[in-house]
Amino acid sequence: MSDVDVAVIGAGLAGLGAATALRAAGRSALVLEASDRIGGRAWTTHPAQLGGVWFDMGAVWLHSAEINPLVPIARAVGDTLLRSDELRVERTFVGTREATAEEYADYGGAWQRYEDRAADILRTRDDVPMAEVARSMPDDPWAVTVETWEGPIICCAGAEEFSLRDWYRNLLSGSNLVPQGGIGAFVARRLGEGLDIRWATPVTKVSWNGSGVSVETLRGRVTARSAIVTVSTGVLAAGAIAFDPPLPPEVLSSIHALPMGLAMKVALRATGPDRLDLPLHCSVDRQVKRSGDPTMGFQCWPYKRDYVQGWVGGPVAWELARAGEAAAVDFALGQLRALFGGRVDRLFGGGQTLVTRWDADPFVRGAYSFVRPGDADARIALAQPLADGRLLFAGEACHNGMAGTVAGAWISGQDAARIAA
Repeated sequence: MSDVDVAVIGAGLAGLGAATALRAAGRSALVLEASDRIGGRAWTTHPAQLGGVWFDMGAVWLHSAEINPLVPIARAVGDTLLRSDELRVERTFVGTREATAEEYADYGGAWQRYEDRAADILRTRDDVPMAEVARSMPDDPWAVTVETWEGPIICCAGAEEFSLRDWYRNLLSGSNLVPQGGIGAFVARRLGEGLDIRWATPVTKVSWNGSGVSVETLRGRVTARSAIVTVSTGVLAAGAIAFDPPLPPEVLSSIHALPMGLAMKVALRATGPDRLDLPLHCSVDRQVKRSGDPTMGFQCWPYKRDYVQGWVGGPVAWELARAGEAAAVDFALGQLRALFGGRVDRLFGGGQTLVTRWDADPFVRGAYSFVRPGDADARIALAQPLADGRLLFAGEACHNGMAGTVAGAWISGQDAARIAA
């Protein structure tokens, strides 16, 4: 198709960040995107099942807003940023009842107790499964609840298969902001402008054995001085892109040490006026007694809307994906029924539903990466340039500090671009 300084493979946040940095450095870049849109896992839709309101299928928040590089971009153009933490009201259940004031206070302190215990473990151990933290806190009634949130729900990985050191390195702090209209819409509206992006152009092979690189696509060949590969580790592990020469063993090892977790959203639209005695924009969770107990967290009536949205991640999400969307809806209803009883069936019976399926997207193959115990340096290793910078990898999987986030992907792409430039 053309000759450029840098070929950027993938138009998610890492690819867009790389192309933006290359443009600022005065280098030409061509972004090759397999799908028909930009943004990758930041994707806003307006599903008919939910009445046409905006809905983020993947990423939702600009995490750690105080240091997030995308926040000043949004503010510079006057975009409205909703303060998610201030909007949210929280309800926690112990069994079928709401937590008492004393239990809420104890739960609130559990997060710091869990983090402190993790730090204690990592002072004497190189790495262990995340599950070791709660196991070492048998008398803390909330330790497994924190584990459930931080492992399967947030990081999409079961506590037994997740590196504690990687989790600790990527702890997020600060506030969470939501661009009005959805984060995917913000990305599509603001971050692709002026970039040379070719949609529906899957890359099939990258040859990097000469003085430059040759990138083969279904629409032709691109030659460049270097290539930045920003596709997910799920796509790389599946061999969807061939490399000539083959990637070195240490790179392949890093890719396989960074498997894709899965997060699934299930939205249930109400058919009546009942709001389960919950306030608007209410987050609902429950005390979890056993590690690995299948659990879904909920956001109820977000932005004054008439639906409840549940999140489930890790091994349970993969099981539900294999079982099908009906099974995911049944699981969500069952989780709500355990808290609110038969009124759940009256409220949602016959209503429309939506289930996200990132597992079925061939250009992603999951939600985002996690690190297996003992491989805590895999993100650092994968981000190392090859062949004097002719071949680089970038993305949320390559960032330490904000892994699994749009900001981490953006920063990783910009870092790779500086090396390529």
